[in-house]
Amino acid sequence: MDIDVIAKALKELGHPTRLTIYRSVVRAGFQGIAVGGLQEKLNIPGSTLSHHISSLVAAGLISQRRESRTLFCIAEYQQLQSVIRFLQDECCADDGIGKNTLLK
Repeated sequence: MDIDVIAKALKELGHPTRLTIYRSVVRAGFQGIAVGGLQEKLNIPGSTLSHHISSLVAAGLISQRRESRTLFCIAEYQQLQSVIRFLQDECCADDGIGKNTLLK
């Protein structure tokens, strides 16, 4: 995976509000969560929420789906797995012991 893509994802997740939003979206599962429900749950002003969601979408961490008048946020689990895998693959790579031993 491209290091710039990983860096962008980590940068966006480094903001406390975006991390809170992302955690809620991930917890919602594959059906996603309505933006209105997310706003109510987190008590974030609509314009602020929209700004943060846009950043998470740009980083490929979430996507959006419209059903009638409701907009849902859905976690892009493959992107999340790519970020995690990128970090795990580097674990202990230079110490000669082997990462598989330490990550179990």
